[in-house]
Amino acid sequence: MDTYILGIESSCDETAASVVKNGREVLSNVINTQIDIHKKYGGVVPEIASRKHIENIDAVIDEALLQAGKTLDDIDAIAVTNGPGLVGALLVGVSEAKAMAYAKGLPLVPVHHIRGHITANFLAHKDLEPPFVCLVASGGHSHIVNVKSYTDFEVLGRTRDDAAGEAFDKIARVLGLGYPGGPLVDKLAKEGNPKAIDFPRVKMDKDSLDFSFSGVKTAVINYTHKLEQNGEEINRADVAASFQDAVTDALCEHTIEGAKRVGAKTVAIAGGVAANSNLREKMTKECEKHGISVVYPPPVLCTDNAAMIAAAGYYSYMEGVRADLDLNAIPNLPL
Repeated sequence: MDTYILGIESSCDETAASVVKNGREVLSNVINTQIDIHKKYGGVVPEIASRKHIENIDAVIDEALLQAGKTLDDIDAIAVTNGPGLVGALLVGVSEAKAMAYAKGLPLVPVHHIRGHITANFLAHKDLEPPFVCLVASGGHSHIVNVKSYTDFEVLGRTRDDAAGEAFDKIARVLGLGYPGGPLVDKLAKEGNPKAIDFPRVKMDKDSLDFSFSGVKTAVINYTHKLEQNGEEINRADVAASFQDAVTDALCEHTIEGAKRVGAKTVAIAGGVAANSNLREKMTKECEKHGISVVYPPPVLCTDNAAMIAAAGYYSYMEGVRADLDLNAIPNLPL
């Protein structure tokens, strides 16, 4: 018997809905992005994001069902992101999911946003199975996770300050590139020398796999300010390439060390920063040296989407995870 999960995602500035079959087959994946709206502000404005989710969510869900050729009568459960994320944005998706679950008598399955990102790899790689180690790097998260099973996750390391994607966005603003910063820094970096400037790679204590990106961010800001004050020209491509090199070095080094510690033979990457071309190339090259294989999703499944939420919801649903109608949004929901 096939199982169909309707996924709903609204944790930041993408209103998304998807229907996934048996946790692996994407029947629809509709994403309404607010990038153009928030671009003028240089980042996401939470109140605007929440209002746009309210305006868009019904139409997005209707379109997801239409593209999948399904109705709510065909759906076995509704999976929804309930954290972490922007609380107002999360509440829109959670409220919608609860209303639909109540009206149709469907099971309600809460999904952790980071678990969703990890699960995106199952959609892209049909033969992928746990255990493996996954690097989740996005605008709000930088985690190294030991994926022991489809529903058992252990955090091996995390950022102690800025997330990797957050640092990319900040440096993009410093360089006058615009928003969102990640793809723009990646594109400019291809024209620069990654070894032109020696930006710091912060290492915590000996046994820690945690990240810190505030130092490299500050170093870039100080470097550009000094040149500006001295009336010197800034080679933006070299700055972008050197900054990106420092960040991806740390991401790769810590992730591979984590995989070696737990004996993982596969490393996965996920989240918006997983679309970064330098990270993909470097992770693949470095993992090969240690006999570790690498997988990652296509770009559409790296950004926030509901297919990953539906897929993660499927595995929780099959293990009997259910939420009552008092389910709430938790902006700092721990993994």
